[in-house]
Amino acid sequence: MDPIELTQRLGRWSSGRGPLYVLLATRLGTLIDDGELRPGAPLPPDRALASALAVGRSTVVNAYDRLTVEGRIVRRQGSGTRVAGPAGSEIRGTTDAPAFLHLLEPKDDVILLACAAPDAPPPELVQAYAETLPDLAALTGDIGYHPTGHPALRRAIAERYERRGVPTAPEQVLVTTGGQQALSLLARAFVSPGDVVVVEAPTYPGALEVFREEAAVLRPLPVGLDGLEAIVADHDVSLAYVIPTFHNPTGQVLPALRRQRLVSTAARSDVRVIEDEALVELGFPGEEPPPPLGASTDQVISIGSLSKVVWAGLRIGWVRAPSSVVTRLARLRVVHDLGGNVPAQLAAAHLLARLDPIRHRQAAQRQARCGHLRAELARRLPEWEVPTTVRGGQTLWIRLPRGDATSFAQTALRNGVAILPGRGLDAGGRSEEYLRVHFIAPPDQLSEAVRRLAAAWADYDPPATPSRSAPAMAV
Repeated sequence: MDPIELTQRLGRWSSGRGPLYVLLATRLGTLIDDGELRPGAPLPPDRALASALAVGRSTVVNAYDRLTVEGRIVRRQGSGTRVAGPAGSEIRGTTDAPAFLHLLEPKDDVILLACAAPDAPPPELVQAYAETLPDLAALTGDIGYHPTGHPALRRAIAERYERRGVPTAPEQVLVTTGGQQALSLLARAFVSPGDVVVVEAPTYPGALEVFREEAAVLRPLPVGLDGLEAIVADHDVSLAYVIPTFHNPTGQVLPALRRQRLVSTAARSDVRVIEDEALVELGFPGEEPPPPLGASTDQVISIGSLSKVVWAGLRIGWVRAPSSVVTRLARLRVVHDLGGNVPAQLAAAHLLARLDPIRHRQAAQRQARCGHLRAELARRLPEWEVPTTVRGGQTLWIRLPRGDATSFAQTALRNGVAILPGRGLDAGGRSEEYLRVHFIAPPDQLSEAVRRLAAAWADYDPPATPSRSAPAMAV
């Protein structure tokens, strides 16, 4: 197993109490017992794993020795270190994406700058739920299964697209359990093993995971998919995935001319484009979202969500697409969950009518917190390369002046801060010198996080690495 892959699977292994080698052995033992590390699976050499974890070699040696005594691993000179037991039949693996694994960890005193979403529902959401009670009381002849989404919410979403100048019928809307399910359904519908999917580098790691689940071949391009025309000339491309507005993680907005070129290339080449608009409502004051790419062509499918602008716990997302695509997605979806939560969908339908006041209120707050984080970074970590212009979104894409973000993330974790290394957001395996942090936490928490990051940076002893070149990102 690749050292970095194992490092990601270990999660927040070092945030407990006790010697590091005991914490490492305990987490490795749990992964073995849970079947995440299967019998016969190779483990990284001592030095390689120590480098990835930013610990001394003795920490890994002592952890491996402990697991050997427990009978969980076997070490043989010349054949390396393996999980004990004969290699069994292959079973489908689970995700090793840090953005997801952090959600599975128990609460601790680690400040999470890795997972970005509002941490409390706004009062408008509570009011919307109260307003659904008469609707629920009046329901008759409805068993509650709506694979395409509740009609009231489909109408509300279509009307919001209409207000953005995009004619949309309710039949063009599929309601999903968050934007992540929308991505998963689209990947299952349009990607077969070996198909080429074009993605930005960097991009949202959850999208990379769903495409990899379908065994896609990922072809990375710079932010904005500059170069798509050349790729479609050489490859049979199944999908192209883009975040054109308040891009995750850079926050950039694709200019109008580049949008037109992308849409034209997709139409000429018959390439279906997935436009992720989960962050489209996250502009700073004065930054109004542009129309969706799909406003002028059926080659573009748009994804939306309330998780980032309202609350992640609401779990309401959607797909805007031709009605034939919506029908196909519904047939895939019904096998897995029959339909979403009706009370939540009714509340979301009420909420969409008052979404703009929420968006405007949060825009000022997020801009202030972004400025606060940038000021704290400039004060305590002036050598870090922090974006000087941010128009929206919820994250900063920061370049480290030395070392790599994967090993630094381990040092930061031991200082009580969880960050996302850039490698996991880049399908090309680059962006090692970048890290993603969000700025939506309260100012005092952001200040404490930067204080801990500065302490981690002072302790950080980067492994020897070859010279680096930054991925192209300009839009």
